[in-house]
Amino acid sequence: MSIWHWAIVAVVALLLFGGRGKLSGLMGDAAKGIKAFKDGLKDEDVKKDEAKPETAKTVTDKDAA
Repeated sequence: MSIWHWAIVAVVALLLFGGRGKLSGLMGDAAKGIKAFKDGLKDEDVKKDEAKPETAKTVTDKDAA
């Protein structure tokens, strides 16, 4: 590869993973959004489990025999 190829690769890497670049900030925000979405799905499952009332099972003489 020529020096120009390496220069282009370096510039792209700097833009993607650079310290205060707009693209790196955007990727961080996207990661936070995905995490919040997954946490929301977990909370929804917990709410469904809490909403199901447990039925009390009564034991009668017929069941005991």
